[in-house]
Amino acid sequence: MNTETKPITRLFSHLRTNGAHVLVEALVNFILPFVIYSYAEAPLGEVRALLASSAPPIAWSLVEFARHRRVDALSVLVVAGIVLSLLAMIGGGGAKFLQLRENLVTGIIGLVFLGSALIGKPLIYQLARASMRRKSEDEAQAFEALQVHAGFRRTMTVMTLVWGLGLLANVAVSVALVFALTIRTYLIVGPIVGYATMGALTLWTFLYGQRARRRGEERRAAAAQLSASGEASGEGSVAIR
Repeated sequence: MNTETKPITRLFSHLRTNGAHVLVEALVNFILPFVIYSYAEAPLGEVRALLASSAPPIAWSLVEFARHRRVDALSVLVVAGIVLSLLAMIGGGGAKFLQLRENLVTGIIGLVFLGSALIGKPLIYQLARASMRRKSEDEAQAFEALQVHAGFRRTMTVMTLVWGLGLLANVAVSVALVFALTIRTYLIVGPIVGYATMGALTLWTFLYGQRARRRGEERRAAAAQLSASGEASGEGSVAIR
């Protein structure tokens, strides 16, 4: 199979396997919040209707976490997002202020990404390792062994920095939309912007990771060839003597 078609094939395979899950997630995160707010705004007011509309996404996050039942870096990040979302619902203020507080969740997670890269513990590495351990312990150990390579560590750091900056950029755009759009419109546009950001970051991560892997394999092959050439040259010198 042509290597250029592999990403597309994997995408369609993923959609076939997880199509129902994607549809349910879209229902919970797009349609239900909009419908709940639309029906609850008149009897409850903007703030309470907005709080009610945020219930399905938070409940979905709790269900997803309960399904995995494993505490690792990925689970901790999910739980942190849930807790921050619940905290964002606490306190006074108007509807716009509530929307801004909810965007703080993404902003804080973005800062965590940047902070982890700055202290030399890139979060992308921790999340990737946790994801692999869910599938195969051997695969996770092979992934951990790559830490000895400087190029691998640099790749993990760059990915983490890009994710942190991407999430903060998403916050900036979302905050602008909060003031530019009505609440009802934002309930549709906001998640689209969020998922588009996550999709773009995921696609970039995949492509960048593939390129980094190819470069790493080429460097290791070149080093092995150079080492073999050196050993052959040394053996030839001994034979001449």
